[in-house]
Amino acid sequence: MDAKKEFKILGTDGKVYDLEKYKYKKGEEDFKIMVEKEALGKENPGGGEPEYMKHCKRFGIDWEDMSDAGHMHYGPAGAFIFDMIAKYSKIVPESLGIPIYEMKGTPLFKLSEPAIAEHAKLFGDRLYQFELEDREFVLRYAACFQQFSIMKNWIISYKNLPYGAFEVADSWRLEQTGELLLCFRTRRFYMPDCHVLCKDLEQAKEWTLKVHDRIYAENEKLGRDYASLYNMTSKEFFEKNKEFLMKMVEREHKSVLLCFYPPGKNYYWLLNVEYMIIDRMKRPREIGTVQIDVGNAERFNIKFTDADNTQKHPVILHTAMIGSIERYLYNLFDTALTQKNPALPLWLSPAQVRLCPVNDSMISYCEETAKKLHGIRVDIDDRNEKIQKKIRDAEQDWVPLIIVIGEKEKESGLLAVRYRESGAVENKKPEDVIKYVRDRTAGYPFEKLPFPILLTKRPIFHG
Repeated sequence: MDAKKEFKILGTDGKVYDLEKYKYKKGEEDFKIMVEKEALGKENPGGGEPEYMKHCKRFGIDWEDMSDAGHMHYGPAGAFIFDMIAKYSKIVPESLGIPIYEMKGTPLFKLSEPAIAEHAKLFGDRLYQFELEDREFVLRYAACFQQFSIMKNWIISYKNLPYGAFEVADSWRLEQTGELLLCFRTRRFYMPDCHVLCKDLEQAKEWTLKVHDRIYAENEKLGRDYASLYNMTSKEFFEKNKEFLMKMVEREHKSVLLCFYPPGKNYYWLLNVEYMIIDRMKRPREIGTVQIDVGNAERFNIKFTDADNTQKHPVILHTAMIGSIERYLYNLFDTALTQKNPALPLWLSPAQVRLCPVNDSMISYCEETAKKLHGIRVDIDDRNEKIQKKIRDAEQDWVPLIIVIGEKEKESGLLAVRYRESGAVENKKPEDVIKYVRDRTAGYPFEKLPFPILLTKRPIFHG
């Protein structure tokens, strides 16, 4: 019988507790849910279609019926949101302050390559494997294969370290049909995968702390907290590195779950941290991750020249700092539904401002106003509908700022801005609206409106 994983709790006091003896503190309700699921196998059974799915569908984010199970599609609004997240996913590792080298490549690799075969074997039974012209291939499950294949040919000095390699990698995992969940567990997904190469374990620990802080900070921007699981392949690593691990715990401000893997297996990592939100169904959902990898540099023959002129293999950090694009979406929609008036972040909303003319005579003035609101995404509801319906539809579209335009606004030059988040209405000058949007979207990518500005010029999007 195979040895089992062993679970403990590491408290903020530095003590290690047995699960049954740990006393949960106030504010650790989410942590308790995570412990019960990951260590004790208890899970909220839920039931029915989760509410977030219907809102995903409003943005054209859904399963593709004409494909295999677990494959998603994105309509125009969803594709815009997807691309904006992908752009932001590179900004996040760049904020670490080290060079980040972007790469692109193929998802298809030969199993006849020893390094590919060895790494794939460690991944388990979720591999996409197939035969083509009497050769066996595997579809990658992250960016590792491609980035390592490229970097094995580089001439690297210790002076170049640390640096990061990055790709939004189309990735494939043959998940079980019954476990598939829109935006969370899919068979094809996109991983903003960053690998940070470090000269040794000490440098790797230093940068793990920086990555750890950034992962937490990104979730805090959404108003969320994580419950964390620290997987380790040996108790020896824990004992020797407890001071380092406690620095991670201090950033979390709460206890963490420890999992010690059974000894004797050929693991390539020493530490694998899983960062989980507890969603509205009271289920742990892993979003971000970081690993300390001590095996793949040697496996793929990635080397650097150290200060003493010797050739060494770097230690590699694997991290998806905001999670896969799909899981970040899951986090966004789950978070939105905790709010009084659900909304996507302002930087991600396809239309940031909607102008609603009270009648057709105001459309041309709306077009003039839209030009004044330069540098932000503005559209105009020029449909022949009552103003109440226009406002209601804008709210259903989660437009953050809704502005009704009538004779009063035309005469005063002021804009009556309705804020979706609070429901408040304020009179603002056009330049104040621009400042409001730009101040709240600073540091995020920007793209122009992905549709025609007039609603009547667009198809009615379904699915």
